[in-house]
Amino acid sequence: MLRGLSSSCYSSKFKFWETISEEHGIDPTGAYHGDAATQLERVNVYYNVGSKGMYVPRAVLVDLEPGTMDAVRTGPFGRLFRPDNFVFGQSGAGNKWAKGHYTEGADLIEAVLDVVRKEAEGCDCPQGFQLTHSLGGGTGSGMGTLLLAKVHEEYPDRIVKTYSVVPPPPKVSDTVVEPYNATLSIHQLVETFCVDNEALYEICYRTLKLPTPTYVDLNHLISLTTCLRFPGQLNADLRKLAVNMVPFPRLHFFVPGFAPLTARGSQQWPTSCSRCSTPRT
Repeated sequence: MLRGLSSSCYSSKFKFWETISEEHGIDPTGAYHGDAATQLERVNVYYNVGSKGMYVPRAVLVDLEPGTMDAVRTGPFGRLFRPDNFVFGQSGAGNKWAKGHYTEGADLIEAVLDVVRKEAEGCDCPQGFQLTHSLGGGTGSGMGTLLLAKVHEEYPDRIVKTYSVVPPPPKVSDTVVEPYNATLSIHQLVETFCVDNEALYEICYRTLKLPTPTYVDLNHLISLTTCLRFPGQLNADLRKLAVNMVPFPRLHFFVPGFAPLTARGSQQWPTSCSRCSTPRT
């Protein structure tokens, strides 16, 4: 699995691995401390088993500036990742799609592909790749689409899915060029799960009645990979997900659905329904 990351979605990319590590009973050092057999039944979808029995994410972390990579390495889960799988530049993309796609990103892309090849060769039967990125910044949009094109070219028979954080409306946007970055990127995306922070905020505020939602609350609503990581019959792998969700090739933008909607800490629902969601077109 491939995780392409941009500086504008640092909270999301870090929270993803923190959340699934907790669900699988894996601590920040990679050791298993869970209490259920199902936690390890399909853990190899996202994790490799190291020489000392530690679980290592099958992930490639990419950025055009070193700041976010340093933040991940020094964070509580920094020891979880392989040091060789951090690939970053020095100058950044400056929120410019062209720099991520044609100049700075193009200079770094071969180093990224080398790590991707190494991870793919370490898989017994790779079904495909997953790219997590944002469309507002220059790295996630420009270099993200460049990486998609390169992976499609090198692995034409594998499934490639993207989890794309779309930029917010101009009134709350950080930079004026975010809509342009998204427009230049979106026609190159295939089988994409769109994540809208403003929509998640509205759900937290209006439906869950949270007065001041945080990114923790927003991330709690995103449950896209549970069917791949735990035993089940529905959407159990990338191929089944593609068959169920793509009735014809051009219908490839998905809106994830999550039921039942519950606030963090709420106990008013059965524990057996914890995080089993099905994306809907």
